[in-house]
Amino acid sequence: MTGGRKGFFVSIDGPSGVGKSTTIRELQAQLSARGIPAQWTVEPPRGDFLGDFTRTHGGQLHGLALACLVAAARYRHVETTIDPALGRGELLISDRYLASTLVLQRLDGVPMDFLLLLNDYAPQPNLAVILTASPGAIADRIAQAGVTHRFRADPTAPTREVALYRDAANILERYGSKVLVIDSTDIPPSEVARRIADALPALPLPSDAPATTPTPQES
Repeated sequence: MTGGRKGFFVSIDGPSGVGKSTTIRELQAQLSARGIPAQWTVEPPRGDFLGDFTRTHGGQLHGLALACLVAAARYRHVETTIDPALGRGELLISDRYLASTLVLQRLDGVPMDFLLLLNDYAPQPNLAVILTASPGAIADRIAQAGVTHRFRADPTAPTREVALYRDAANILERYGSKVLVIDSTDIPPSEVARRIADALPALPLPSDAPATTPTPQES
């Protein structure tokens, strides 16, 4: 999609264990209570052959190969879900998007310039929500939930992820997205969800915001 966006695209990202899934459930309930219709999606996309392949086999890949697979699933997601929803003027909310790539693939050793080039044609979110918390709080939540994938197995990951998501927020702002960073260390998911809901505009939203932007130049 090259322009004429009528909808509003929100992405919600954050470190593993930050409480993102709980926050999204709270946000769904709050938007429903407010009578705000929204379309919900997730990355990698479920119910699509490429998204399901990424979920099933992504753990067997690392580095550049995994980054390419995630990007391929994303472009399929754009084609089948994101562009159509925004073209219809809908509020679309995605559980994980570009910010997660700019963090998880960097944890996997992929250079930032490669990630920016690989995702250069992915539509920018209108609002990129970054959930964060203190590394200690995240580590405690991971300990309670258990290790569900290899990134959670690294005891240094919470500290590294918090720092990398800070970097990702700055990059997305440079790309033109509005970024909302919420520290969930000391506030409940219901309050986090309320802050996100309050940041959403009324639809329909007339907009010709560009779907893609040039890769920013790194100094």
